[in-house]
Amino acid sequence: MTLPQEIAAVIAKDLRVEWRARAQVMALVAFAAVVLMLFSFAVGPDSTMLAKHAGGYLWLAMLLASTLSLARSMQTEVETGALEAMLLAPLRAPAIFYGKALANLAVLLLVALVAVPVDLVITGAGVQDPLSLLAVLALGAGGIAAPGTFYAALTARVAGRQLLLPLLLFPLLVPALLASVKATSLAMSGDAMGQMSSWLILLLCFDLIYWSLCGALFEKVVES
Repeated sequence: MTLPQEIAAVIAKDLRVEWRARAQVMALVAFAAVVLMLFSFAVGPDSTMLAKHAGGYLWLAMLLASTLSLARSMQTEVETGALEAMLLAPLRAPAIFYGKALANLAVLLLVALVAVPVDLVITGAGVQDPLSLLAVLALGAGGIAAPGTFYAALTARVAGRQLLLPLLLFPLLVPALLASVKATSLAMSGDAMGQMSSWLILLLCFDLIYWSLCGALFEKVVES
């Protein structure tokens, strides 16, 4: 098979697994919604403050939910021996990485599509630029999915992986998280100064670097 065919096979396999365990995906979506509500309770009834920081609440909820999704996807592969089976198939390591990262991206986008309306209802914010918001969600989720998949594979065989994964991942994601929050806030409140393109370019560069780098290094991780 060609590399794109191998990637497509891994994506199809992972999405079938997610569909069969869709109760866990729904629990992940519910978790993101609960996190958003907790942020609103912490801020209180200040509607101006809630609307101002709606983008930050959204991405913090996405970040927390992502660690559960990413860890579970790779832990299942290791515990069932599916990762070794894919390597023996044989599937190339980059195909496994890109297939799993794209499947994780699809799950994160599903969480985002549910979390955004919840965020808007809770905070009272609006959306001035829906297309830019969709672009930010795609690039921001991509910025989490690629390094998240890589570090989930790196920590899958380590004791205490539930703690180690966010410790490794969160500092790395600071640039992408900052850009996502800023761009989301601009899409919601309006971009009077024309700053949106700068934040989208930063997100795109982050994605290009880590999708390329993690794909190149993934073979060392799974064969170690």
